[in-house]
Amino acid sequence: MFSSLFDRVSEMIFEHDYKCYPCSFMPGDNRPDVDTGGKIIMPPSALDSVTRLNIPWPLLFSMYNPRNSRSTHCGVLEFVAEEGRIYIPYWMFRLLCLEEGQRVTVKSATIPKGQYVKFQPQSPDFVDIHNPKAVLERVLRQFACLTKGDTISITYNDREYEIYVLETKPADAISIIECDLNVDFATPIGYKEKERDLEPMEEDEPAPVVVESSSFKAFGGQGNVLGRKKKKHMSMESTSSANIIVAGPDVDFKIGKIVFVRTLPVSETSTPSEEQFEAFSGTGKTIKQKRKK
Repeated sequence: MFSSLFDRVSEMIFEHDYKCYPCSFMPGDNRPDVDTGGKIIMPPSALDSVTRLNIPWPLLFSMYNPRNSRSTHCGVLEFVAEEGRIYIPYWMFRLLCLEEGQRVTVKSATIPKGQYVKFQPQSPDFVDIHNPKAVLERVLRQFACLTKGDTISITYNDREYEIYVLETKPADAISIIECDLNVDFATPIGYKEKERDLEPMEEDEPAPVVVESSSFKAFGGQGNVLGRKKKKHMSMESTSSANIIVAGPDVDFKIGKIVFVRTLPVSETSTPSEEQFEAFSGTGKTIKQKRKK
């Protein structure tokens, strides 16, 4: 008896119709935290009802527009609205195609924890955000659940971006509270990869190769000793002026390949000349000559 009564209580759901307004209609100061998230403001009586009905936490709800059969899911931020009213983010108000004061049906929902979600940005400007996954992770902390087919709105650097929920697993509506969620992105609508102007590289004609021959020998001279006859020796080879060989264009040139020209210089050998050197080989003269007898 008690078990069946407990089962009926646990299966009870919360369902109520409210007049719906965007969060900009809330009395008092502006509430940007409501407009940039996925949670709504409900009256205090709703808190009493879900407590009596033993609705499990976290509180998740489905919202349904009876005029066009549009629906979505949301969480609750506070219970401070006037009785009979709820305040929702503007992107959610626009998603359901509502008018100010129009009635919607709010119903408690049991939603599984999410495992995977795929988003599609609605503008190519989203790719300009540095590390969009980190930005989205910070923004989604203000959401309680996601519904497949919704177009949510996030704000970053005072700019609003619309993102379409393309796919969710394991169900069409998932809870993202305290769960490990794998996030993926589809190509933004209107995005085109920047075409790189890759002009073909012009093959430059190989410059003529200039090879210079030189017969220079370091320290090629010879030494002389005073008072000692010098042996016959061979003078150093006299060379003609350096011959310059100019190579023609390399018709087999290939881009990325370096060819080292190893042409030996052409030199002319000169006939060695013999020179004899004798120290003090001149003739001497005296001022006073000897008399002849």
